[in-house]
Amino acid sequence: MNLVGRVAIVTGAGKGFGRAIARRLAHEGARIVAGDINAALAADTAAMLIDEGHEAWSCTVDVSAAASVDAMVRCAQDRGGGRIDILVNNAGIWKTTPTEETSEEDWDRVINVNLKGVFLCCRAVIPIMKTQGRGHIVNIGSIAARNGGTFSGIHYVASKAGIVGMTKKLAKELGTAGIVVNGVNPGHSETGIMAGVDLTAIRESLLKNTPLGRAAEPEDVADVVAFLASDAACFVHGETVEVNGGLLCD
Repeated sequence: MNLVGRVAIVTGAGKGFGRAIARRLAHEGARIVAGDINAALAADTAAMLIDEGHEAWSCTVDVSAAASVDAMVRCAQDRGGGRIDILVNNAGIWKTTPTEETSEEDWDRVINVNLKGVFLCCRAVIPIMKTQGRGHIVNIGSIAARNGGTFSGIHYVASKAGIVGMTKKLAKELGTAGIVVNGVNPGHSETGIMAGVDLTAIRESLLKNTPLGRAAEPEDVADVVAFLASDAACFVHGETVEVNGGLLCD
């Protein structure tokens, strides 16, 4: 999974899956643009990678805003000599609100970040990748897209299901341009996105029904993303890989 010299944008890179993905791609030789809406967290990720001997930059980005996404992409091009080889759409918001308590504002915010954000980021890099004649896009979904979510809100579930469909559509559109598009659906995890949520009542049941007997770690997801972002996956296209420890065995 040699990624030496390739320029990779990772959104939501400030913590959790995003930080682990940025680190894994960097360890394979990629030059990382760590994008996050939290400037301090993005800078922390970039600094960590630089301390480890990698080439990395941070960028503050709101993926739900086209102007902000376009600025991030220009930054990546400026830093990477005009190239963008890899885009990992990881930025997202997770909510647990019951449907009847979900406000229109909350619905719009989750959909705008989780789903519209993927569209905006893809739209921004596609012309660049087409000019290059190659590229890899990896979209981070969720097991909730498959099972309706154990305790995820309806807006989160809808956004992640949309990402799965979008991945297929992009694959059909972009394959002839040399752009490989895939996704990853992480299973139950306990990353920072779930901070403040009491999982005690449901954790035992989830782990009992997971054949590998544990929650997904960020590194589990990062390893699969690194594969999908590499030439090792050059003929894997339009797929969403389930990384859930066997919780869904189908």
